[in-house]
Amino acid sequence: MSATVHPLPGATRPPSIEPLMQLVAPELNSVNEIILARMQSDVAVIPALAGHLISGGGKRLRPMLTLASARLVGYEGARHHRLSAAVEFIHTATLLHDDVVDGSGQRRGKKAANLIWGNEATVLVGDFLFSRAFELMVEDGSLRVLKILSSASAVIAQGEVDQLQTQRRIDTTEDRYLGVITAKTAVLFAAACQIAGVVAESTEGAIESLEAYGRNLGIAFQLVDDAIDYGGDAETMGKDAGDDFREGKLTLPVILAYKRGDDAARTFWRNAIQEGRTDEEDFARACTYMQDVGAIDDTLQRARHYGSLALDAIADFPAGAAKEALSETVRFAISRAY
Repeated sequence: MSATVHPLPGATRPPSIEPLMQLVAPELNSVNEIILARMQSDVAVIPALAGHLISGGGKRLRPMLTLASARLVGYEGARHHRLSAAVEFIHTATLLHDDVVDGSGQRRGKKAANLIWGNEATVLVGDFLFSRAFELMVEDGSLRVLKILSSASAVIAQGEVDQLQTQRRIDTTEDRYLGVITAKTAVLFAAACQIAGVVAESTEGAIESLEAYGRNLGIAFQLVDDAIDYGGDAETMGKDAGDDFREGKLTLPVILAYKRGDDAARTFWRNAIQEGRTDEEDFARACTYMQDVGAIDDTLQRARHYGSLALDAIADFPAGAAKEALSETVRFAISRAY
């Protein structure tokens, strides 16, 4: 990938997720214990299948955002531990369902669960994890937390259905694409951060700022994911390069390349996306067309814009380890493309 990107505000070295991981490490151990306990079942395939993904190398980014957001607003209790586990279960359930819908070969660098256990078991274990998430929410006892996370779960499902509706639709607009990624990715980032402010009984302004931070970070994160599908590798992404292209997903790089392309390029994109002509030669040609019109560069530029909005959202919180870790996480999310 040939894009040149200037550092986000505050970046003086290669960004890392390590500050976030170090900040929440002791609490994340407690969250992991809850996750391990709650994914157990007398039906052996459930913990085996769930564990394949949950223990498969994911960074627990969303639960860590809950923990770090709680630290940012000075919360000293433990309610957010169970809620962090609920967030991870929601995320994992959506990944299991996604792999069935998308037919992906890899997830987090490992063989996708549905290729090992089958589509039926994978969908049902995803349902099991959703149920566990709602148990944890109910046990917390906060109707507001329940509303935030249940609403997020519904919006995520709507986003996935909307993405399915735009699949192989070359006329998909940028606005509709943004709506899809906000729903399927950014809403859970936002909820993960927002619930920390709720359990801490923070001001409405602080809760809204945490929501805005998570939402904008989530949009930036997905924009980068969509860009590196055309310029990353399986080790970096934890999935096969070109999966979005082969599945006919209308991500922003495709939308921009089609809109800006000449007649030959637009004919190629119609054939590739609408008719499913997506072999390796087609994928290489797609990447070339994108580079020719700056589609990857501009997708990443948009990611930087939303990253800056995320940083702005927490600008008024007091300086400290939590604020720095959350700021560094934004910079890290953008840097994954380089």
